[in-house]
Amino acid sequence: MNYWLLKCEPDDDYSYSDLEKDGKTVWDGVSNNWALTFIRKVKKGDKVFIYHTGNQRCVAGIANVVSDPYPDPNENNEKLAVFDITPNHSLKKPVTLKQIKEDSRFNEFHLVKFSRLSVMPVEKKYWDMIKVLGN
Repeated sequence: MNYWLLKCEPDDDYSYSDLEKDGKTVWDGVSNNWALTFIRKVKKGDKVFIYHTGNQRCVAGIANVVSDPYPDPNENNEKLAVFDITPNHSLKKPVTLKQIKEDSRFNEFHLVKFSRLSVMPVEKKYWDMIKVLGN
């Protein structure tokens, strides 16, 4: 199993609570080549953090990947890939970007080093630390 972080804009686009209401969604809308490289590595059974951008800037919840990547059916571009996710649970305490940046153990975390990337891998050690911070 691999771990990922997916960014969304909760005020304008989609939030973890929207995922809970919907029960399942297609993770789409990504066109950055590096992020698409990561999307193609996602596998059914992986876990993802849902990260809220904008004013919130926090890890809000955990979701389950329920499909392997596939071509975006809404786009006429075979390079664009999507996958399906379902909600797992929201974090009791959202973990803020500020908390992460202030903790030197996260210095090499993609969220800190490549903050504009919308899909990124999460090393198991970071996954575990964020889960502890969120409970």
